[in-house]
Amino acid sequence: MLWMVASGTLFTVLNAIMKKLAHELDPWLVGFLRYLLGAVVMLPPALRLGLGALWSKAPRLQLLRSVFHAGGIMLWFAALPLVTLAELTAIGFSGPIFICLGAVLFLRERMTGERWTAVLVGFFGVVLVVKPWEGGGFAGISPGMLLMLASAPVFAGSFLVAKVLTRHDRPDVIVLWQHLWVSLLLLPFALAWWAQPSAAQWLLLVVCGVLGAGGHYCMTRSFRVADISAVQSVRFLELVWASLLGFFMFATVPGVWTVVGGMVILLSTLWLARREARAS
Repeated sequence: MLWMVASGTLFTVLNAIMKKLAHELDPWLVGFLRYLLGAVVMLPPALRLGLGALWSKAPRLQLLRSVFHAGGIMLWFAALPLVTLAELTAIGFSGPIFICLGAVLFLRERMTGERWTAVLVGFFGVVLVVKPWEGGGFAGISPGMLLMLASAPVFAGSFLVAKVLTRHDRPDVIVLWQHLWVSLLLLPFALAWWAQPSAAQWLLLVVCGVLGAGGHYCMTRSFRVADISAVQSVRFLELVWASLLGFFMFATVPGVWTVVGGMVILLSTLWLARREARAS
């Protein structure tokens, strides 16, 4: 679970920087450069294994995973300028529901009552943040929220394939190929809306590459050592970090329901971590 906590922390900082860049540059360009620079970051440590070790033992799964991920990225980046950081993180937490369902249906993982309870309680915390009963009910949900919701099952497909890939490849090889394929798939969109980033923007993009590669590496390590369904509730902690970063970076003050939802998420995560530690 510690690998997933580290992954969530890195991704939250990454999302905050990406949201800032998406207001200054075209989102497709930001996404392409983030994955391209992430591949550059992963290449030196991966090369220490030797050129032969870099070739995936399951190249078709690598491509399938990247197609899922690129599709999710397109939806995610389209939503990025339209939602707050807390909303972005909270709505993304519908993903664990799809991942847990996929883990049971396709990976034959044993989904315990404790895991379902933690995921569903955490998801209830997300609902408290989104507050669909305000702004005209569900009709008040913005297009950005709908795009974020659509990206969740697509990303879930990517992560489920990544879990299968851990049976064949090392985590650093999986992350390297993911970044290479996704950057290649996003290249036509980046070229269509190309604009030269400033020096400061290049620096932030390099930071994004490091954070993204690190986040995916930590997540893949967690998939390698534990059931994917067991670590999903830990992702809900990202909402707490996102609310804090949203306040410091964008002066977005978390509302009462964001705080309440965050506490529900935190308590459900801590409860499951304790239950899993006792069972192991």
